[in-house]
Amino acid sequence: MSQRTLIKNLAAATDGPVSVSGWVETVRDQKKVQFVVLRDESGAVQLVNPKPDESEASTSSTGLADAISALAQGTFLTATGELKHDERVKLGGVEIKLAALDVAAAAIPETPIADDSGIDKRMDWRFLDLRQPKNALIFRIQTTLEHAWRSYWVEHDFVELHTPKLMASASESKAELFEVDYFDGKAYLSQSPQFFKQMAQPAGFGKIFEIGPAFRADPSFTSRHATEFTSVDSEISWIDSHEDVMTLHEQLLVAGFAAVKAKHGEEIEALFGVEVTVPTTPFPRIPLAEAKRIVAERGYEVPRHDDDMDPEGERQIAAYVAETFGHEFVFLTDYASSIRPFYHMRHVDDAALTNSYDLIFNGVEISTGAQREHRIDVLTAQAVDKGLDPEELDFYLDFFRYGVPPHGGFGMGLSRVLMLMLHLPNLREATYLFRGPTRLTP
Repeated sequence: MSQRTLIKNLAAATDGPVSVSGWVETVRDQKKVQFVVLRDESGAVQLVNPKPDESEASTSSTGLADAISALAQGTFLTATGELKHDERVKLGGVEIKLAALDVAAAAIPETPIADDSGIDKRMDWRFLDLRQPKNALIFRIQTTLEHAWRSYWVEHDFVELHTPKLMASASESKAELFEVDYFDGKAYLSQSPQFFKQMAQPAGFGKIFEIGPAFRADPSFTSRHATEFTSVDSEISWIDSHEDVMTLHEQLLVAGFAAVKAKHGEEIEALFGVEVTVPTTPFPRIPLAEAKRIVAERGYEVPRHDDDMDPEGERQIAAYVAETFGHEFVFLTDYASSIRPFYHMRHVDDAALTNSYDLIFNGVEISTGAQREHRIDVLTAQAVDKGLDPEELDFYLDFFRYGVPPHGGFGMGLSRVLMLMLHLPNLREATYLFRGPTRLTP
């Protein structure tokens, strides 16, 4: 195996023999010289092959020229030659004078997608779509973001869990369950690790986190919904209120955004035209009822068919927060118990409200968090109040019959965070392989 140099390291390398491997991005076959732009996972470099005069041509030089002429976009190959630094070369200030090419896998000349292809066509050919530097960068950002979050959690003594994704019953709404055959019975794909991350609290773990898949049988075709997504979850013991959960949540986001800005900020600005802003703390906090009044004063009336904030209301309150506080995030707090799960703790002085919040980022909800109800008698009564049968929740209620500390946590959609950070138009762009009501491939 030849010594391969990553293209990003060529600028710091000395002139001389070098070997690079990647895929062909473009070929310019001119009369006197041939140029190939070769790209690998780290960057792109220009390969150069001066064509000799016919009187000077040799079998080897003619063979190399013919090989270059035959290259199709996307062909994977190894190129060897002489590295030369040249400030006139726009692509990185270096180029490689070719000595030889070793084609690993030739590509079909006709490319099925183009720069102006629609999102669905691009998703059909996602592996080709991801060769674009802008699209590939999204997942390097994702890696940095997750690593920063994990580092924060580990440095603060959190325990990482991997909860099961096959469940015997619903964790949230039965209406959004995917049912699967399970030997002689039925199982359900997990909508959330909610019950299991709560189980860690009576287990005495104290502080836990998980980044893993979740599934929602939601037939939505919006730009921000998916049937399978990556959920970022955390749960902590010994809290006084949901305010402690919000504090954790904002500190985690600050750590993640700071890491992304430090590592990718310049590249994000160059490719996406977006400046990553590390949010200041504390994030603005607005009770939901007040947020609705603010939105109404801006000329938009949130529909009254439920007690929630609708998408336009989220955009309006985000605009208000940006104008008033210069902030991209806002916690909407004190949601009505009528629209919150039975396990959300209710206000001490008003059972119609819960110790819960939604986190809005650039006009879109990315997370729900809350203090959980840990008192077994109150929890059971709230389940009954929601029309649930306590016997069907027996395994969950067992967690609370043997002692559990006051606790709370949140679940957050990873792709939504990336989508909104980079101002992408669609969740599909920020998901490696998107799954929706009509997409199960590739």
